[in-house]
Amino acid sequence: MTYETMFVALADNSRRQIFESLRSGPASVTELSQHRPISRPAVSQHLKVLKQAGLVDVRAQGTKRIYSINRGGLDSLREYFEQFWTDALESYRQEVIHITGEKHAGSD
Repeated sequence: MTYETMFVALADNSRRQIFESLRSGPASVTELSQHRPISRPAVSQHLKVLKQAGLVDVRAQGTKRIYSINRGGLDSLREYFEQFWTDALESYRQEVIHITGEKHAGSD
């Protein structure tokens, strides 16, 4: 999955809320649609988008489909954002070197 697909999937407030609900554990469409102002078919459509983006997994349990967070999808997003964090830390390190005029122990 591309990062863009994941970002588009999470850009929708309803999908983001459904995704965040799965943090507490796997759930069925019926469970996820409770206490929401949207219908079960709408929840199913949002889950389809999240699944296509690689953010949720689904398994059959009897006649129900149980959804859960796909940890691999989260790892991909974490790795994407980690690139920015690493770059930011390196920029900060370079600025400290520039200001102090010296390299500190443990730096390259």
